[in-house]
Amino acid sequence: MWFILALLSAIFAALTSILAKIGIEGVSSNLATAIRTVVVVVMAWGMVFLTNTQNGIAEISKRSWLFLILSGLATGASWLCYYKALQLGDASKVVPIDKLSVVITLVLAFVFLHEQFTIKSLIGCILIGIGTMVMVL
Repeated sequence: MWFILALLSAIFAALTSILAKIGIEGVSSNLATAIRTVVVVVMAWGMVFLTNTQNGIAEISKRSWLFLILSGLATGASWLCYYKALQLGDASKVVPIDKLSVVITLVLAFVFLHEQFTIKSLIGCILIGIGTMVMVL
């Protein structure tokens, strides 16, 4: 199931880029990010209430709150940068650079989460990096 959800995530992320590039025309990138964020907030809380999981808020630990808030700040910074880059550049160049997050995530997962970094991961990171450069140059 995780694979199907990850694949759907990639499809929706691709749609996000294309729809955003069209929608951001003539709009401040910060305003566009704020509008997108409101839609995401409404959708996320809708899912919380739809699945009846709102009572779990009281059970969240302080540590989880801290890291969820930090993750939210990182997401916000990512979206602000992404929308500005998308406004200034071609989607076909901005998106591949944005997807270097895959390489960065693998490195950070190795350093901070102590996840395995195999030869397969190394080759994948190198190929993603080379592929990104080929697409952008």
